[in-house]
Amino acid sequence: QMGNEWRNMTMKKRNQWMILLIALVLSTGLLAGCGNEKPSAIGIVDMQKVMTENGKIKEMQEQLNKKAQEITTTLEKERATLKPEEFQQKEQLAYAEFMKMKQDFESKIQLQIQTVLEGIAKEKKLGAVIYKNGLAWGGIDITEDVLKKLQ
Repeated sequence: QMGNEWRNMTMKKRNQWMILLIALVLSTGLLAGCGNEKPSAIGIVDMQKVMTENGKIKEMQEQLNKKAQEITTTLEKERATLKPEEFQQKEQLAYAEFMKMKQDFESKIQLQIQTVLEGIAKEKKLGAVIYKNGLAWGGIDITEDVLKKLQ
């Protein structure tokens, strides 16, 4: 019965199944490792703590807050002198500029944190790093390591 189903599958379908099977075998082999190594540990990082205690990140957040305040002040001054449609256009441009600045900061922070996490994971031989907020039990807390290396 199974042989007939296999023969009746299209070549494309068979190739998809073979690729899936090969991927499954390879991933199982990678997870198993060499056999005599102990299972990889899991690192945990408290991102809220990293975001509030790291000097660089706090500085970036302060710059964002300052920019938001500047934009608000400028717009409030111009509200009275501009026509409603001109004001709305100016407000949209200011918002777009602020969002670009915010995204640039977030990208920079994300890249730095990713680099640090990868380095610590290699250093401590961690199989994975997860965010702390959803963890009930276990793992190795690497938050302090991340904070030190982000300096």
